[in-house]
Amino acid sequence: MNNINNFVTLFDSNYLLRGLVLYESLKDNICNFTLHIIAFDDKCYNKLKKLKLDKVNLISLEEFEDDELLNVKKDRNKGEYCWTSTAKAIQYVINMYKVDKCTYVDSDLCFYSNPECLIDEMSIDESVLITEHRYSQYCDQTEYSGKYCVQFMTFKNNINGKEVLNWWKNRCIEWCYGRLEDGKMGDQKYLDDWCSRFKGIHELKNLGGGVAPWNVNQYTFYKNNNKIYLNKIGDIKKTLLVFYHFHALELFDKDVIHLAPNIYKIPDTAITYIYKRYVQYMEYIINKYNLYEDINIWRNTKRFRDNNLDNLKHTKNFYHYSLFI
Repeated sequence: MNNINNFVTLFDSNYLLRGLVLYESLKDNICNFTLHIIAFDDKCYNKLKKLKLDKVNLISLEEFEDDELLNVKKDRNKGEYCWTSTAKAIQYVINMYKVDKCTYVDSDLCFYSNPECLIDEMSIDESVLITEHRYSQYCDQTEYSGKYCVQFMTFKNNINGKEVLNWWKNRCIEWCYGRLEDGKMGDQKYLDDWCSRFKGIHELKNLGGGVAPWNVNQYTFYKNNNKIYLNKIGDIKKTLLVFYHFHALELFDKDVIHLAPNIYKIPDTAITYIYKRYVQYMEYIINKYNLYEDINIWRNTKRFRDNNLDNLKHTKNFYHYSLFI
């Protein structure tokens, strides 16, 4: 497996649609890869097992969990337990399958071009790749959520890579909660001092990796030869979009989609070239994998409380879903 790009992600049945979009977007943009999926509930595992996805290594929660995780599981809520498990997931793939390197990807990412250019930024002397939030000034949450985002991280299977990974794993086992406490928050703020704490840490430079609601208003997007590019506002340099992080995107009943939390400013070009494409991707996945029941359950559990649907477009980040198809 040495020449294969190994990615790992984890999600439960609530994130099944998003996880399948992640998978399909990888298939569309990179040939030589394995996506290791850790299914965090039986419903998710059984559905994925039936699909028999190409280039996927499906791992059940029972296979993945060990005593170290089980000992803290009862003390963490669902989200906190997923955060606790991130470092363990990367470690599991590296140790179990003896891969040269492993890249963790959040299940709500979508790739728009080949991510190899991001991983290849690491020099031979660097062992870990991390990505900054690159917060827009108006919504800078560095103090609370950290400088770096646990969304796309690569660890090499070498002494330095395993040292960093093991340190992070141990910290998350000790403490991993959804609150700011003593300079810690979830699994994420542990990364803040890695560049000074460890050797061989690489901060991703490519602006095309790590575009997300908290920084998207810094850019203008456009399409050329079926690829999406971005310009940082005030800069003429164009960059190929590699992935977008669809943080907290939600589907509601009444034909409503919430693109992102209200605090974030989503520019029109991002809606046109990124969000519309993602929604169309979701529709494709729903049809391809017969997820109608799953998506209806998702929508029915998300009730849109405002009946003023005619003015929906003017409500912060709420739109008619059907406008995106």
